[in-house]
Amino acid sequence: MAHLLSRLRLIQSPLRPHLRFLCNSSSYSSPPSNSKLFVGGLSWSVDEKSLKDAFSMFGEVTEVRIMYDKNSGRSRGFGFVHFSSDHEAKSAKGAMDGKALLGRPLRISYALEKVRGGPVVVPRISIVGESNSLDSGPVVDK
Repeated sequence: MAHLLSRLRLIQSPLRPHLRFLCNSSSYSSPPSNSKLFVGGLSWSVDEKSLKDAFSMFGEVTEVRIMYDKNSGRSRGFGFVHFSSDHEAKSAKGAMDGKALLGRPLRISYALEKVRGGPVVVPRISIVGESNSLDSGPVVDK
């Protein structure tokens, strides 16, 4: 029972109001102020030059990055396009979302910034009477 109460204290931590704000759908009603676009649905044959050429008609493209698989070296099918202004990015997003590039429809959204080093709290609540090996301490392979 004490174990369960300690888990509930985690859920009622001081971070909870902030998490509620971050998860509130009304906070996402307007697009974030961002000049960086996520571009998904890329064909494997798309390279940085062809991606830049496709988006440069909407403004000054300052950087293009396609993400590649470390092992195979093949495109992972997504990348990022940076514009010099938020207005140019918004224009490109509106015009290119759903349009085909080299035979594949693009999925465009505003890129989210990576959050590194922040705490991730995932509470586990076990049902009373059930044995959970994860709650009994570290597991050691022999």
